[in-house]
Amino acid sequence: MTPLLEVDGLTIGFGKADPVVCDVSFSIRSGETLALVGESGSGKTLTCRSILRILPAAAQIRSGRIVFAGGDAPVDMLSLREPEMRQIRGDRISMIFQEPMRSLSPLHRLGNQVAEVLRLHRSMGRSEAKRTVLQKFERVGFMEPERIWRSYPFELSGGMRQRAMIAMAMVAKPKLLIADEPTTALDVTTQAQVLGLIKTLQAETGMAVILVTHDLGVVANMAQHVVVMNGGRVMESGSAPEVLGHPEHGYTRKLFAAATMIPEVAAPAREIP
Repeated sequence: MTPLLEVDGLTIGFGKADPVVCDVSFSIRSGETLALVGESGSGKTLTCRSILRILPAAAQIRSGRIVFAGGDAPVDMLSLREPEMRQIRGDRISMIFQEPMRSLSPLHRLGNQVAEVLRLHRSMGRSEAKRTVLQKFERVGFMEPERIWRSYPFELSGGMRQRAMIAMAMVAKPKLLIADEPTTALDVTTQAQVLGLIKTLQAETGMAVILVTHDLGVVANMAQHVVVMNGGRVMESGSAPEVLGHPEHGYTRKLFAAATMIPEVAAPAREIP
């Protein structure tokens, strides 16, 4: 089966400094979930942003290929012009960010923001776009879709804003969803609900998911494949059961040990007389 996305030898740098992402390679097929795991600053987010070419202005992709097969024919996205990339972003490839308020405009109602995706990529009229968005709001778990349509992002809780982001990412039925630590700022219960929603939508649509996370429990529950990164390089990659159960690289073993370490319980304080 041909990979939906293949990243080959990706290297990213800032100016003349040493690269911050160096020779990163991985691939993912339709219906699969691949987890990018590593400490903060390991290059996970830059790698994901490079797929959509939304890197910081000073960042440069120095070498590599990013081949996407979600259209009529496989294409190296690094060779596309910006107008061609805009046709892919939010349509065939969508991204959920860690903090929804960085992606949602505080000045516009949520319904209009999500409907804009359909007007841009599907040329829908206002009434048809609204009907589709309300259906998507209901699908992601909003009990009052009309109220959410009229709401501004700051009027919703963190979990509800993330659901709105999922609705925006999914409304055009993408082939690939990139989720960059989508539950980091949420409480444990809401985390489970959001991840469960992504998993359910994936099963319904057959999309591929690239999941950036540091939570090994999430990796074990959702991913078929794992890529471990450190210092902008791939330390280890393979199937989730192999990497989680039998890590080979020293960094991977230390990372997993640190993540599962249980701190010693402090001795109880003495009673104050």
